[in-house]
Amino acid sequence: MNWPWKRYNTDMALVLFTDFGSGDIYVGQLKAVLQRLAPQVAVIDLLHDAPAFNVRAGAHLLASMVGRFAEDSVFLSVVDPGVGGTREAVVVQADERWYVGPDNGLLSVVGARAAKGDCWRIVWQPEQLSASFHGRDLLAPVAATLAVQGSLPKGWFEHSGRLNVEFGGDDLPEIIYVDHYGNAHTGIRASGIPREARLALGELRLPFARVYSEVAEGSAFWYENSQGLAEIAVSCGSAAQRLGLKIGDGVAWE
Repeated sequence: MNWPWKRYNTDMALVLFTDFGSGDIYVGQLKAVLQRLAPQVAVIDLLHDAPAFNVRAGAHLLASMVGRFAEDSVFLSVVDPGVGGTREAVVVQADERWYVGPDNGLLSVVGARAAKGDCWRIVWQPEQLSASFHGRDLLAPVAATLAVQGSLPKGWFEHSGRLNVEFGGDDLPEIIYVDHYGNAHTGIRASGIPREARLALGELRLPFARVYSEVAEGSAFWYENSQGLAEIAVSCGSAAQRLGLKIGDGVAWE
């Protein structure tokens, strides 16, 4: 089997996207595997505080953040509440970037929005595999080997061409992330919302502003954030606290 991957180069990066928590014990264990198997490859912590167990929100958040990474970057992506169950592990190619993760929908939005892509099921198994930490024992070795070699040993994959769990490429009209400022990121790409529209959350109706400085301190509004998503904010304040927002709240525009 011929794999369409290039050989290792120093521009390659391993990009980590997880719900492990930036202050918990799991990220360090993940990085220990990467350091042992891919010591010369840069490791970038994209996010370790993705919404816990929320695969759909994670899928849309991941898709909004990948565009500035170089071709051949390898994303090790783990939001995996079904770990140890029947879900499979996969490698996805999407627009010349690579994604290693569970086949539970997490990689499906990236895949659906890509101009070109492919998918392989991981059949390789390590000698030791924890039932509850496939990110460390299965997915990290695959991602590290891909980043170093640009190809994997014969027999590690079965070509599937598609994922078992697909969310599609449409926007997700709900809050998918709340940052430490209290800003609420939605799963709606802002390019599809007219600037004269108001963002609707229950009884709330929020106007558009281009940047924080265009509104009075303490005012709530929506804007296009740096990932291209519609985001709800309060100038010099926490939108989540002031407006009572949380992940999963429905959002519309009118």
